[in-house]
Amino acid sequence: MLYPLTFKPIFKERVWGGRNLETIYQKPLPPGKVIGESWEISDRPGDASVIANGPLAGKDLRWLMENRADDLLGSARPHGDHFPLLIKILDAQDKLSLQVHPPAKLAPKLGGEPKTEMWYFAHTAPWAEVYAGLKRGVTRAEFEQKIKTGEVGQCFHRISVQPGDALFLPSGRVHAIGAGNVIFEIQQNSDTTYRVFDWNRTGLDGQPRELHIADALASIDFKDFEPQLAAGKPVPGPNHITRLLVSDPLFKVNEITLRQNDYVLPRLPRPQIIGLVQGQLTVKAGEHSLKLRAGEFCLIPAALRTATLTTAAPATFLHVDPA
Repeated sequence: MLYPLTFKPIFKERVWGGRNLETIYQKPLPPGKVIGESWEISDRPGDASVIANGPLAGKDLRWLMENRADDLLGSARPHGDHFPLLIKILDAQDKLSLQVHPPAKLAPKLGGEPKTEMWYFAHTAPWAEVYAGLKRGVTRAEFEQKIKTGEVGQCFHRISVQPGDALFLPSGRVHAIGAGNVIFEIQQNSDTTYRVFDWNRTGLDGQPRELHIADALASIDFKDFEPQLAAGKPVPGPNHITRLLVSDPLFKVNEITLRQNDYVLPRLPRPQIIGLVQGQLTVKAGEHSLKLRAGEFCLIPAALRTATLTTAAPATFLHVDPA
């Protein structure tokens, strides 16, 4: 029988990264590197998350998908033969490139994969903002002209953000994360990104990073004007508060604040993921128990159906359901 699983993070150096994942979450970052991404649950080629706890420690998510997929996924649909979601924490200490991910109908033609995602803002600087969608009225012709002049950032809708905010980003929505953000990212299992503009900077190798103008222009939804942050209202329960952040055919995400005592996860025929934002949690399923601290994720296999979360003090977590 499987059990609640944690994984060793996979760190990615990025030109826009920093060291916040070490200072905020005590993650063991490699010295002297600017780390922009911690891949927490990944079944990407060459980047399969290694199990960190229990009898299966040392095996990875690729092994689980090859040997225990039915117990792991239940009714959830895989991404090809891979786990359907990719879970990350991002540390953006500089702006990311202005970019887009291809929509599902177009991605195969472009040789890429669709990538719908959501951002949950765990920590933000007072000035933090993001770029998402277009300013109302911007045309494709204007957008293309601004690319040529290096002013395309003026076409983007900008949103100020603070901790607890969330934003949904379907494939085709142009976007960029601004400086001063630490973000929990829930996304399709994809890593296809088309850069529109990269602020005239160089990459870690000292060379300009590649742009993908033609593919980006083909992918952008030029009718996507001024999207808003998630507007879910808090719904009180006996000892918790739930706020719906995203409900999409690909995944559903709730923010849950547990005041104390126990919270029993819903009985679902598919896996569930817990990402702890603040506080501490104990996850119990049958005879198995593990402790989570902020910045850690737990994958609860479908075969377990449910689990109980326990805390002695207020804790906030994301509950992710691969719908």
